[in-house]
Amino acid sequence: MDIEVNVAAPAWRRVADLKDLAKQCVRQSLAASGAALASQCEVSVTFCDDAAIRALNAEWRGKDQPTNVLSFPTPGAIERKPLLGDVIIAYETVAREAEEQGKSLRAHAAHMVAHGFLHLIGYDHETAAEAERMEALERKIATALGFSDPYADGPAAGGVN
Repeated sequence: MDIEVNVAAPAWRRVADLKDLAKQCVRQSLAASGAALASQCEVSVTFCDDAAIRALNAEWRGKDQPTNVLSFPTPGAIERKPLLGDVIIAYETVAREAEEQGKSLRAHAAHMVAHGFLHLIGYDHETAAEAERMEALERKIATALGFSDPYADGPAAGGVN
């Protein structure tokens, strides 16, 4: 799998080795999920600011506000997609959430990458059962990456939309 990481907002430079972290998160998320992907598929992770994600959120979800992470999967069966999709993560929102939740920015950014990638491969949290399944996988991924449980204080602790 080809993992393209773009750092579009300078504030993200505060996270050491961010590109490597994002790639590790995607690889670990794939391994933990057991998803079967196309042999030469591509995924893109972009680290932007609140202004950029707000514009995307307004255009694609009709919500004129920033959010922490957005995922844009390409249509079709994941095992046949050469381009899996895009994960977009906003600095100010993620930094604020990390501070509010007593987490490191690095740990929360890793959680957002994993969460966004899981959306690309078909996971969701629209129902309680879906949320439990997705959160269990996110916990497994965080542990494998050396981070603590992203939902340690309950589901709201994840701050994921």
